[in-house]
Amino acid sequence: MGLLDGVLGNASKIDPARIQEEFSQILAPGERVEHAYQLIRDYFVFTDKRLVLVDKQGLTGSKAEYHSLPYKSITHFSIETAGHLDLDAELKIWISSTAEPLRKQFNRKLSIYEVQSVLASYVLK
Repeated sequence: MGLLDGVLGNASKIDPARIQEEFSQILAPGERVEHAYQLIRDYFVFTDKRLVLVDKQGLTGSKAEYHSLPYKSITHFSIETAGHLDLDAELKIWISSTAEPLRKQFNRKLSIYEVQSVLASYVLK
């Protein structure tokens, strides 16, 4: 995905092998990346052990926050689909011991249904 795609808000599925290599310092020994998605500059990375939300910050995106969520700590999640006038959809994830959910906005380029389905497959095991 090029810079222009990111600026225009395009989102896409990412090759898990590419993220496996890129996240080598973040992953635990033996941990595998199984699914990955990019939404503008942010990532959703599903491993066999946890969900990693990556928030790229700053003008260049060189600063990043890696938010690790073990699947067992996710108490529930919801999606709010886009409407005719509201073009953005939203994924909310509640984590045990927190009252407010994590919120991620989606545009129509990345299917919130696909990401929700992958999340459900890990949380509902």
